[in-house]
Amino acid sequence: MFTGFRVRCARDILDFVMATGKTFYLETFGCQMNAHDSEKVIGTLQQQGYRQVESEEEADLIFYNTCSIRDKAEQKVFHRLNDYKKLYQAGKRFGVLGCVAQQEGEKIFERAPFVSLVSGSASYRKLPEMLTRLESGETRITGLDDRQTEETFETEFMARQNPYRGYITIIEGCDKFCSYCVVPYTRGKERSRTSSSILAEARSIADMGYTEIQLLGQNVNSYRDPEGKMSFADLLANVGQVGGIRRVRFTTSHPRDFTRDIVDAIDAVPTLCDHVHLPVQSGSSRVLKLMAREYTREWYMERISWMKAAKRQISISTDIIVGFPGETADDFIQTMDLLAEVQYDCVFGFKYSARPNTPALTMIDSIPEAEKAHRLHVLLERQKEIQRSNYAKHLGQIMEVMVEAMNPARGQIAGRSSQNKPVNFTTTLPISPAPGSYVKVKIIGTFPNSLVGEMV
Repeated sequence: MFTGFRVRCARDILDFVMATGKTFYLETFGCQMNAHDSEKVIGTLQQQGYRQVESEEEADLIFYNTCSIRDKAEQKVFHRLNDYKKLYQAGKRFGVLGCVAQQEGEKIFERAPFVSLVSGSASYRKLPEMLTRLESGETRITGLDDRQTEETFETEFMARQNPYRGYITIIEGCDKFCSYCVVPYTRGKERSRTSSSILAEARSIADMGYTEIQLLGQNVNSYRDPEGKMSFADLLANVGQVGGIRRVRFTTSHPRDFTRDIVDAIDAVPTLCDHVHLPVQSGSSRVLKLMAREYTREWYMERISWMKAAKRQISISTDIIVGFPGETADDFIQTMDLLAEVQYDCVFGFKYSARPNTPALTMIDSIPEAEKAHRLHVLLERQKEIQRSNYAKHLGQIMEVMVEAMNPARGQIAGRSSQNKPVNFTTTLPISPAPGSYVKVKIIGTFPNSLVGEMV
């Protein structure tokens, strides 16, 4: 990655794009991985002579980058396509990208005949070729993979959309095959980038003025360096030592690949944020076995103990699914007990929903929706009380906050601590600090999901 080359390329691309007049609109559904994929897709489209516009009506080419991790995701996509199919009559072309594209494949052409391009994320490297075919008049172009590809989607032409955080995908795909999860079928097998290419991108991001980097992967800590130079913990430490970088985050980790040296790296390298997202999904070893998570409650709690024993106070968040097929009342109590034992700073809770192609589809989902909703409510209410207590411990503390946005309606500035806790604060300065800057904030109030402070 060479900064001068990037700048010249950006200017050349801009001149070319303005000359061609080709326009596109892209809407992203889903996770941070999807959002970062969209940054790469936008950069690739711009390199191919397209200019991004703000609405479907302005665009020649309309893309939806989709997510299928939750129930009815595909219905949302088809509803959106149906809302805008009238634009097809005006000569617009449509493309569906991402997980729903890979999951539904050519069935999308049957349900939405006006769609011209369908591509899963593992085929984004073929986008320039697919765009050429689209421009030549083809109307049914597919980019679908069968978990055989070894390639990752790396591109020099990145259109970073976040003003203060630079994302780097270090591993794509998933080999875990949890019984409820569609990701292995939509994202392909695990494919890691070389540590050399990742560090080169990290240095490039720093050269562009970013001070925070977030490493991404479906299972980010399952990273395996094709060059054989670095473990995941080594990679974390090396990214944290890139000049100009003040914060490094990573998500999402899998307990099966969470090793003690990750905690050691967080302790040793101050730029590594003191926050770990480690999904548990259930507090019952019996349910974890049904989920094919391939660890027990005891295995998971050992990893929690490593973080609790760290020199730095590591904030821990998690994902939990309630109402999985076969989950008994006692299993749910075990999850509630785990909640009390770990004392998470944040929990993302979900009701189980069946996903296409997953082994859990063959299980009898005998838990009524009302009971699932009740369990989720009980879980989240208990977690709210835990967070209320955890956040109250910050009262009177002065912490470093990275500014993310303004909230004029409340007269506050929104930011985030190293522990990934939202902080809303005020300042007496005539000019508010810019997004991406770092300020000291004294915490004067707390809520279950955020801190309130005054800039000092």
